[in-house]
Amino acid sequence: MSDMASHPTASKKAVIHRMVMANHTCPYGIKAKALLKRAGYEVEDHHLTSREQTDAFKAEHGVATTPQIFIGGERVGGYDDLRRFLGKRVADPKATSYRPVIALFSMTALLAVAASYAVTGDILTVRAAEWFIGFSMVVLALLKLQNIETFSTMFLNYDLLAKRWVPYSYIYPLAEGAAGVLMVAGALTWLSVPIALIIGTIGAVSVFKAVYIDKRELKCACVGGSSNVPLGFVSLTENLMMVGMAIWMATASISMAGM
Repeated sequence: MSDMASHPTASKKAVIHRMVMANHTCPYGIKAKALLKRAGYEVEDHHLTSREQTDAFKAEHGVATTPQIFIGGERVGGYDDLRRFLGKRVADPKATSYRPVIALFSMTALLAVAASYAVTGDILTVRAAEWFIGFSMVVLALLKLQNIETFSTMFLNYDLLAKRWVPYSYIYPLAEGAAGVLMVAGALTWLSVPIALIIGTIGAVSVFKAVYIDKRELKCACVGGSSNVPLGFVSLTENLMMVGMAIWMATASISMAGM
């Protein structure tokens, strides 16, 4: 196995056994086959077409899962094992990752400049910046609302108000989403500004205390309850962003009223 791993394409033929049934085709089997072909292997593809056939194959080879890949007459293993064999990275589902946050803010930024271009013909406008924050608030709320129970459980670990009044852990994403929608529309400023200011301030103080004073290592509930984003800079930024937007809109509203 070690010699094969150091020269993964020494044998250009691979054998894969994967589930292909009338009501289920294993996605990892499809991925493994495609990965082998991209690596230059000729693939001998064996389908396991029934549960009985799959169970018999597992028992014969002493494995718990399929697909199973064989190269040079030796079993490499499943899809993750194949990636390792070919020298490719295997993601750790428990590892800290900022990818969800990067993806979220990248898409809301693009959406904001697209909306600005559609309305004004220019992508670099003050309205685009406002829309970016509003869109981000709406999407962040959406992610929390996908599984509000999980979000609530994580949120109760650090939010100062939610610890004292549990219903707030359910209200928070609804309030964030409502404020975001109103800010995008530029409507009911008298309502959106205090909502964003209140929940943003409480959130910022809570995160700062938990992370920078109490030195606690927690997962951030900001992008929903199933992420591995650490509590800290991202959640603090989310809350300060809401506070900043609230102050900006309040100032703009006062200026407009005085004209």
